[in-house]
Amino acid sequence: MTKHSFTARAASPADASAISSIYNQGIADRVGTFETEPRSVKQIDVWFDGRYPIMVVEDGTEVVAFASTSAYRSRPCYAGVAEFSVYVARNHRGSGAGHVAMTALLEAAEAAGFWKLLSRIFPENTASRGLMAKVGFREVGLYRRHGKLDGAWRDCVIVERLLGEAAE
Repeated sequence: MTKHSFTARAASPADASAISSIYNQGIADRVGTFETEPRSVKQIDVWFDGRYPIMVVEDGTEVVAFASTSAYRSRPCYAGVAEFSVYVARNHRGSGAGHVAMTALLEAAEAAGFWKLLSRIFPENTASRGLMAKVGFREVGLYRRHGKLDGAWRDCVIVERLLGEAAE
C-alpha cells in the first residue's frame, strides 16, 4: 500500500485548475453529481468569493482532493447553512484524502460561522455515504427521482451535519 502524506489547506484561485480536473473526473464517472458538462478553470474561479470555504488536500505538492461549500438558499434565515461537495482524484480514491478534505472543511465552515452543512448523495455511492458517516453526518431522508442523469431518474440521500452552537 502506498504511503501518503496528506495536508489540507484553504484553496486559492491558483488551485482552480487542479479543482477543475478533479471535478471533471467526478462528472465523467457519473457517480457523484448530476452535472454532465466539464467545468472550465474560469467556471471554478467564480467559487472564490471569500464567503464559502474551499479546502484542498495535497499529497506532497499535488492537489488530490477538494471539498467546497456553496450557498444553500438566498433567504437571510439560511445564511448559516451551506451545501457542500467533496471530490477525490481517481488515483487517490479510497486513500483517506476525502476524509482529510471533509475534516478540514468542517473546521473551516464552523470558523466561517456556518451552523449546518448539507448535501445529496446518490444512494449507490457507498464510498461517499460511508465517508459522511465517519465525519459525523446523518442521513435525513431520500429524495426520490430528484433528477435525471443520462436520461435515467436518480434518487438522492440527503445528509446533514450541525456545527458549533447548533450541534450542542
